[in-house]
Amino acid sequence: MNQAYIYEAIRTPRGRAKDSGGLYDLTPLDLMKVLYDAMAERTGLDKNNVDDVILGCVTQAVEQAANIAKTSLMYAGWPQHIPGMTINRFCSSGLDAINLAALKINAGQAGMVLAGGVEMMSRVPMLSDKASVFADVKLATQCRMLMMGSGADLIASQYDVTREEADQIALQSQQRAAKARQEGWFKSIVPVENTIKGITVSADECIREQTTLASLADMPPAFADLGAKGVDQLQLHANKQLSEIRHVHTAGNSPAMADGAALLLVGDQSVGEAYGLKPRAKIIAATSVCDDALTVISGCAKATQKLMDQQGITSADVDLFELHEAFAATVIKCQRDLDIDNDKLNVNGGVIALGHPMGATGAIMMGTLLDELERRDQKTGIVAASGAVGTGTALLIERC
Repeated sequence: MNQAYIYEAIRTPRGRAKDSGGLYDLTPLDLMKVLYDAMAERTGLDKNNVDDVILGCVTQAVEQAANIAKTSLMYAGWPQHIPGMTINRFCSSGLDAINLAALKINAGQAGMVLAGGVEMMSRVPMLSDKASVFADVKLATQCRMLMMGSGADLIASQYDVTREEADQIALQSQQRAAKARQEGWFKSIVPVENTIKGITVSADECIREQTTLASLADMPPAFADLGAKGVDQLQLHANKQLSEIRHVHTAGNSPAMADGAALLLVGDQSVGEAYGLKPRAKIIAATSVCDDALTVISGCAKATQKLMDQQGITSADVDLFELHEAFAATVIKCQRDLDIDNDKLNVNGGVIALGHPMGATGAIMMGTLLDELERRDQKTGIVAASGAVGTGTALLIERC
């Protein structure tokens, strides 16, 4: 079996998902072209030798429809013979794209694959694909398809998470992200020029460094109304041990919607030999799971635990964890279930502060993990992401 290596990981800044955001005037195709061109320039790769491109994208509608992995290659002017595949495993899609690339390398089906994700939530808002399983209440109830915030409030109820504890997680995310941005620790960022606004976006926009516990405490619960419309009743019926659902999540301790894209070069040993590139890391193992659908975004913790169990390791054996901040209660669940020290989990903040461009987030997190492992001269890391209906994917990497 061939060994899959990560040779490079780059990303755009995360832009605010609104018309005033720095990336709003660009299309998803534009964002990917920036990364394709930057990847070729940074690595010196021969475009003709790319065997496949795999991108995660959750809302595959309008500008993100029609297999954006392939159409973005065509838009960027890359060789016609390169195939492309767009995947959707909800918010873990970017990680699953990397895993699929590694599997193709391991199996000898490919020598060089570009993997990542893209999501422009300002231009293609969440649920723009009008999936009936979300829109049809009867069908959604039958399939146990709840919105992510409702699952987060259920986790908060199961783990007895208070509003103040949830806000503390959010504040920590903001403070850590602000420091990392200020210190220039996000090395994987590629600046993006927006000629419409006449600006160059070179830093993440969603961070709110002025956040305080007082400002967070002023925000109203975001998912109590959904609960009152029947979601609470459904969750309590399935969780007899609970007397109520705690609605502790607000806009302040939930993931920020964002625009963004990421791209990694994954290849076998021959890629390094051909282009004089040293691998940044090797992909040791990966796993995907599905947890209880009603908790919606609990798959991150379950996937990480399964991965560590399969590898015969504990959290003490891992230098850094980059785990999806899919709402504050999920972070608390991960810490408690996995026994992770606070000083090795999301050390530069997470999507609560940095933003969550859904299909790209997992791939962005991989770049963030690599950057920080290198900065600290540490060796092993796990990156994991949650998706809807309990899905989760986790990857274990080791620096070369």
